[in-house]
Amino acid sequence: MNIIIDYGLGNIGSLEKAFNSLGIETKVSSNLDEIKNANSIILPGVGAFRDAINSLNDMNLIPAIKEHVDQGKYLLGICLGMQLLYEKSYENGEFEGLGLISGNVEMLDIDLKVPHMGWNNLKFAKNDEILKYIKEDDYVYFVHSYYVNSTNEELIAYTEYGKIIPSIVRKQNVYGMQFHPEKSGQVGLNLLKAYGELIK
Repeated sequence: MNIIIDYGLGNIGSLEKAFNSLGIETKVSSNLDEIKNANSIILPGVGAFRDAINSLNDMNLIPAIKEHVDQGKYLLGICLGMQLLYEKSYENGEFEGLGLISGNVEMLDIDLKVPHMGWNNLKFAKNDEILKYIKEDDYVYFVHSYYVNSTNEELIAYTEYGKIIPSIVRKQNVYGMQFHPEKSGQVGLNLLKAYGELIK
């Protein structure tokens, strides 16, 4: 079972609908036992990093997420959920993240309009199974004011918006997408389809 973690900060309904439209069995849950028994977990997120990490901590979900990853099972973080995978965020303060990937989350300090909102194209940094149904320069939908300041070996695809913005990252069984695949039309569905094949 694919579990979308409900911790109060996520665009959960449309994400669940997208997975289920692809025939990928998915359930929204905050139940600790269901999360522990999941084949894969999805960490969505809309809002502030501080509120998100505090909510995960208050619900005692952080140890379960880390145990899931340690067991070699897949995790996908989306938008704020991707940012939570990193070590620290400097959004309205300094906050510890899950520390599953090295790097920090910083303000998108550029001369262009912020938040970065709307459609932008993906450039490929390296090949990965998650890209099998899309092509370079396909467009996806972003909404964010902070970004991951890291272009390390985890980078799979990036977007240029005043600077290099990591858009798809992977560290072993941990994936992150800065954009919203559930709002990205057929391209987004194709990415979720590829993820669904990985977790079988």
